[in-house]
Amino acid sequence: MAARDSWHEEMQSAWLYRVLAQVETDTSKRGLFTALAEAATSQAHIWERQMAADGESPPPPFRPSRRAHVVASILRLLGPRAIKPVLAAMKVRGISVYSAAPPPGHPMPTTVEQVGGRHRGVGSGGNLRAAVFGVNDGLVSNTALIMGVAGATADAAFVLTSGVAGLLAGALSMAAGEYISMRSQRELFEYQIALEREELEEYPAEETEELALIYHARGVPLERARELAAALMQHPEHALDTLAREELGLNPDDLGSPWGAALSSFAAFTGGAVIPLLPFLLPPGIAPVPAAAVLAALGLFAVGAVLSLFTGRGALRSGLRMVLIGGGAGALTYAIGSLFGVGLA
Repeated sequence: MAARDSWHEEMQSAWLYRVLAQVETDTSKRGLFTALAEAATSQAHIWERQMAADGESPPPPFRPSRRAHVVASILRLLGPRAIKPVLAAMKVRGISVYSAAPPPGHPMPTTVEQVGGRHRGVGSGGNLRAAVFGVNDGLVSNTALIMGVAGATADAAFVLTSGVAGLLAGALSMAAGEYISMRSQRELFEYQIALEREELEEYPAEETEELALIYHARGVPLERARELAAALMQHPEHALDTLAREELGLNPDDLGSPWGAALSSFAAFTGGAVIPLLPFLLPPGIAPVPAAAVLAALGLFAVGAVLSLFTGRGALRSGLRMVLIGGGAGALTYAIGSLFGVGLA
């Protein structure tokens, strides 16, 4: 990477850190991001001196990229916890401070994953990405359906009816699947927590020792770890909360909502599936099939560009790739629909 590009990367990191510091209400986290901004700025000054030593012209006034502006806008709207994957793709450091918070009075980390445990907790950092994929599923599947039916018949009303049926069938199927999946997951987690409660009541000494060993594995001297575990066990509810986090990797306060997951999935799928239907709702005079293809292509490009926030890839490349993939599916189903339409005529 050229010195000028490195300078811009450091300046952009400093700019994002300052945005993080602005939206952060916690004093310690705000101080962390302010310090990281100063460090990135210092690194940028080093690159400036390197450019001068190499005989290059001074860099122009710094301007954040369009991607950085989009990320900053989402950050101000949703907060840092909701877009951790996006911040990671932007090479923002320090976001590990948004891991699950420890229970009151407990200074230790709260997920087994942090020390290589075998369980994964429930997190919300992927909600935005899941919503984008839900929109993409609805857009691609309903575009392919509409194009397939349009290839078989020129009856716009029939195509519209098929598209609405596809939207409802797909959205309801996605919602039902998400509800069942989240309900089953929640029941499993509740069962695991209930087992942990029973073990805590029946075998308090063994559970205390297990917790002490977990702390010891993280570098706490064994005797000190036993003292911490014993003190925590004096408060059964806090002890159960901590054991669920430490041994199972679960956050008892965030097991997920089946209805919330179902409604979110329904809304995301519907948001994508309705796009290619819009031209069929307009008054006659506009060719609905080409208009649907154009709207679908624009929607696919937008989805690809948004997904680039998670991957760190260029928005143009990601958008065009999504258009090629979704467009290929639509063209194929249109061709198949045309063959069936000819065969049935």
